[in-house]
Amino acid sequence: MIAIAVMAYVTLARLVEMVIARTNTARLMALGAKEHAPGHYPVILVMHVSWLALLWWHAPAASISWGWLAVFAALQPLRIWVMAALGPRWTARIVTVPGETLVRTGPYRFLRHPNYAIVVGEIASLPLAFGWVGMAVVYSLLNAGMLAIRIRAEDAALAPLRG
Repeated sequence: MIAIAVMAYVTLARLVEMVIARTNTARLMALGAKEHAPGHYPVILVMHVSWLALLWWHAPAASISWGWLAVFAALQPLRIWVMAALGPRWTARIVTVPGETLVRTGPYRFLRHPNYAIVVGEIASLPLAFGWVGMAVVYSLLNAGMLAIRIRAEDAALAPLRG
């Protein structure tokens, strides 16, 4: 029952985040924003949706590792902190608005890409919480490949804002 509750939370949280991201993206685009490197976004979406679907398939019969579940739970407030720091600029895409400056508050004081650090932890810890080591390894490797592309594209898009 715990696994179902955790999966329901994760699914609902990701759906709410997608609504927020789409709303923010549309608003930013109306302000003259530019999307950068959109080609890899569908691949990221497929990866994250398949990760979630496989967890739904496996989790109900899994035994819970409370330590790994605690790691995953500890990452959730950090995810909210990232979203709060970016506020209406938080999107799932790489979007810049001419004339804006970089956010350097919240977790951005400490890391250049805190959201990606959190995602790395989530992609590994939730499968491990359900005892699925293979999934944690495979999706961590897939995520590392995607982040290599994504961070390079995001850094290039944000370089003019860094001065």
